[in-house]
Amino acid sequence: MFKSSYLVSALSKIEEAIDLILLQRPSIVSADYFTSTQQGMFVLGGICMQLVYIGETVKVIDKKTGGEYLNRYPEVPWVEIMGLRNLLAHEYHKVDEEEIFSIIQSDLDDLRATVQRMKKDMDVSL
Repeated sequence: MFKSSYLVSALSKIEEAIDLILLQRPSIVSADYFTSTQQGMFVLGGICMQLVYIGETVKVIDKKTGGEYLNRYPEVPWVEIMGLRNLLAHEYHKVDEEEIFSIIQSDLDDLRATVQRMKKDMDVSL
């Protein structure tokens, strides 16, 4: 079984990655921001790396827990998160700026809240 201390650490790192992305959110007013300036392209690259990190960490958690742990939180599209990681890591030329913008604006707050709840649930079960 997966060590619970590693799981809490992995969840904390996911939360940190989300926070790094959310720090940039106020300056990202549209998907065009990512392609209109060098700064925007740089920010897009950094955000994509954080999304890769989140997806890879989710993938490891899923593998190490035999696919059971993430199923306790079905409100999160875990398979899509892992799929986004694969796209960003292996098919970077297919990155859709509109989709990344949508994730930043609409999905990360809910993911962060669930990760925080997962950590809290781990504290209770320890």
